[in-house]
Amino acid sequence: MVPEDRSDGPGDGEERARLRAAGTVRKGCDLPADSSHGHLQSRRARIHQQIDRELRMRTGAENLYRATSNARVRETVALELSDVNSSLQLLKEELAGLDSSGDTAQPESEGVTAPMIPLGLKETKPLDWAPPLKELICRHFGEDGASYEAEIRELEDLRQATRTPSRSKAGLELLTAYYNQLCFLEARFVTPARSLGLLFHWYDSLTGLPAQQRALAFEKGSVLFNIGALHTQIGARQNRSCPEGIGRAVESFQRAAGAFSLLRENFSHAPSPDMSPASLSMLEQLMNAQAQECVFEGLLLQAPGAAHDCLAQLRLAQEAAQVAAEYRLVHRTMAQPPVQDYVPFAWTTLVHVKAEHFHALAHYHAALGLCDGAPVAESELPVLEQVFLASAEARSPALPQEREERSKLGKAHLRRALLGQEAALQLHAVCRALRREDLLQAVLARALRRSLAKYSELDLEDDFHEATEAPDVQPKTQQRPEGRTPSFSRVKVADIFHRLPRTTGDWWGLSTCLEEREASASRCGETRPFSLLPLFRGAGLRRPA
Repeated sequence: MVPEDRSDGPGDGEERARLRAAGTVRKGCDLPADSSHGHLQSRRARIHQQIDRELRMRTGAENLYRATSNARVRETVALELSDVNSSLQLLKEELAGLDSSGDTAQPESEGVTAPMIPLGLKETKPLDWAPPLKELICRHFGEDGASYEAEIRELEDLRQATRTPSRSKAGLELLTAYYNQLCFLEARFVTPARSLGLLFHWYDSLTGLPAQQRALAFEKGSVLFNIGALHTQIGARQNRSCPEGIGRAVESFQRAAGAFSLLRENFSHAPSPDMSPASLSMLEQLMNAQAQECVFEGLLLQAPGAAHDCLAQLRLAQEAAQVAAEYRLVHRTMAQPPVQDYVPFAWTTLVHVKAEHFHALAHYHAALGLCDGAPVAESELPVLEQVFLASAEARSPALPQEREERSKLGKAHLRRALLGQEAALQLHAVCRALRREDLLQAVLARALRRSLAKYSELDLEDDFHEATEAPDVQPKTQQRPEGRTPSFSRVKVADIFHRLPRTTGDWWGLSTCLEEREASASRCGETRPFSLLPLFRGAGLRRPA
């Protein structure tokens, strides 16, 4: 994505004044001492440093183990390796705990809603841009690199600020502004035959393991990953007890899914597991499932008086079944290699718990529609029966109209709801990290109590009918949230190095960025009155395959 370029600019004096006033680029940055979020990022950084140190110790121990033939030394080294691996596992669990800790995941709500899964930001090391940029400016542009120290300092300050973005619109704009500057850098300094010569060092968001690469694309991809991760944090802390908060949460998870989808489609060969195609596909599915859960919560808020409306309850049952189906898909992906090797156990368990919970809710709402709902018109029966049918060809079971038969079928659905809610509570008890989630336990316990109370109403002493087997509720939704690609063009920034003249070689980078902009704008549904990309392609200025 190419930001709005500026071909002409102020003189040197005005430029210096503009750069001195560039403290505004830090808007949206949380310093570690200023907020609990910044403190959380500092704790993550310390864990990453410890993981880095343990990995170096493990590498040294493995080299010694291979090099020595002394049995006693090999035994000592094997014990040391066992200790190091145990320490690494504990550090990874601590890192996973931070991702789902109260500060990151706690919603701004006093209502009882199930917690969502936010994603921690990727951490990075400070970067010294000055030596390679000064050399490129001198060698490639024929100008004095020292005269661009202010610009280089502004770029370094901007990058430093993006390490602790605030969980707000300003934080997203800060990350987007830096991403746009990286597009400018790529257009000016990078060609197929020339790179910046910098080593970009980032830590994996899921495992904390370090990864490094000299390609500027790795820096861009990591920033785009953090844009998606920040959207997940913003969505997870919304107040979902009101329609406005639910709407903001849905949009945040849609934006996160769009960012991960864009990253998966455009950035390949990333050296860290969290940016592999398998991980990004899993994260995209997870965000879509969480957005679908928010849609279901919004429908519940809209139907407080629909307890006696059979049609409304059966539609809620299908919506709950849709959420369960989404989470089942995520759980299957998380349980397969290579994703299962680095996804936190708490995530896998929470997704499994939600799949069981919403499957039970589907049967609960089906029971309400059958037991409390008024008889429906005969013309609506074929539509309602599809709630329980696997295909249009199937013609059973028919939806009963007699109250006694409806109660019997409703009790069968309540039994399945009770079994599902008990299974969700058992899964919740298995995971130590989830046992600390009071909100999740409260949601599961409330759903179980509600089903038990309804079942007690229907469990009459003179009920000697043979137990009925409740059919499955077929997933269906009236609103399927789709991923929304970030719109980088909404954040207008000026090229920090716009004083540099453009050379013919720069069009390689510009052509690359234009292709990204074309693809992103197409996904966003943006319209442009005129595109320069065909001109570059016609002139032969196109990125090689």
